[in-house]
Amino acid sequence: MHKDVTKVATKNVVKPSGPIHVVYFSSISNNTHRFIQKLGIDNSRIPFEINEEILVNSDYVLITPTYSGGGNLTDGAVPKQVIKFLNNKQNRDFCRGVIASGNTNFGDTFALAGPIISKRLNVPLLYQFELLGTKNDVETISEIIKNFWGENNYERK
Repeated sequence: MHKDVTKVATKNVVKPSGPIHVVYFSSISNNTHRFIQKLGIDNSRIPFEINEEILVNSDYVLITPTYSGGGNLTDGAVPKQVIKFLNNKQNRDFCRGVIASGNTNFGDTFALAGPIISKRLNVPLLYQFELLGTKNDVETISEIIKNFWGENNYERK
């Protein structure tokens, strides 16, 4: 994990309520989009076009890719579209956790967008996965989200 990352204290975690929902960003590669489809969970996509926006009015977990060059090159790790989305106070206030994807070739900046957002919003970093994710990642994230919300609110599409 990158040297500048700190973990959120478990006692500070606000559990989500209401129906399970993920908000995600996917670039034109659609890697994250394809991963979200495998989860089969209710979702909203942050628009690729920076002049478009969405407003969220219920608890959600954010899933985002990471952009950065590895090593000390951390600028731009969080996609600009995600930053714009989170600059809206209402969107920030409903975020309950974050999951990030990345490329292990970038060493300690692997999936760095997750820890950055976790620290900034004081929400837990729930999981990190590589690129398109594996079948195991899909199963693991489904269980993490299910457990994070609690059994009563989980319905797969």
